[in-house]
Parts: sequence; structure tokens; C-alpha cells
Amino acid sequence: MKRILIVDDALFMRKMIGGVAAEAGWSVVGEAEDGAQAVALYETLRPDLVTLDLVMPVMGGLDALRKIRALDPQAQIVVVSALDQKEALLESIEGGAIDFVVKPFQRERVLSLLGKLGGKAAGA
Repeated sequence: MKRILIVDDALFMRKMIGGVAAEAGWSVVGEAEDGAQAVALYETLRPDLVTLDLVMPVMGGLDALRKIRALDPQAQIVVVSALDQKEALLESIEGGAIDFVVKPFQRERVLSLLGKLGGKAAGA
């Protein structure tokens, strides 16, 4: 089973993404509410995928993305952010994120993405 780390400062978003991830056949191995926690957990857990919010306290998603990619250039990271964050989304893709999900996210989009990245196929 593929392992996922969910990073978002909003608990309800972590739970929503975690529910969809479980439905897609992923195991949620950790949750973080800021970028600093995300980097520390990534280093310890080495999950197969990280979902990473861009706007968070303590350390934002872009800084966390850079630090995680410095620890592991092969890290698989999907950024999650509001549509009005276009510049940050572009910067995150340039920084090594493999995809993005726009908030409020569509369940089917996340299921499809997770299926493509190694979970069960969407709808399975």
C-alpha cells in the first residue's frame, strides 16, 4: 500500500484529503499543520507522496517543498492551494511538485490523481 503525508493547516482539509486517499487505496502515515512539521515528518517517514498546502503558518508550502526536495530530490509532492495562488502554484511546479489540486477540490479529481500515482484506480 502506498503511503501519504498530508500537510495543511486546516484540520478539516487534512481529514477530507485523508478520506479520499484511503478510498484510493493509500495509507495516511502522517499529518502536519505547517511546513516545518512537514519537513520533519518527511525526513522520518519518507512517504511515497506528500500533499502540501501552500499557505500555512510557521513555514509556507514553497519553503517546505524546497526543503523536502533538498532532502530527497525524488520526493513526490502534490501542492494544494486556492486558485488565486497562480504564481505560487507555478513556482511550486517549477520547484519540483509533480501536480497540483485547487481548493475547494473536487473529490473525483483527487481520486483520479491518487489512482494515477499508485493507488487503486478511481472508482475501483
